[in-house]
Amino acid sequence: MSRKDDITGRGPRTGNHVSHAHNKVKRRFLLNLQKRRFYIPEEDRYITLKVSAKTLKTINKKGIQAVLREARRQGVRV
Repeated sequence: MSRKDDITGRGPRTGNHVSHAHNKVKRRFLLNLQKRRFYIPEEDRYITLKVSAKTLKTINKKGIQAVLREARRQGVRV
């Protein structure tokens, strides 16, 4: 199971952990992924999505229908 957002497709980023002595070691910045179930009244069904906290805020603001419509327009299969 990949650590990707189902709506936006965003995944982990890479960077450096920098110590006090300025030694650099590679690390990963993971998304704050949440597994959530959404009800879609137009389709009369539930879907389970892995979404980041940022995407969850967008869904709360715009609504699940608008976010899904936009994602499908960009080619995401949901």
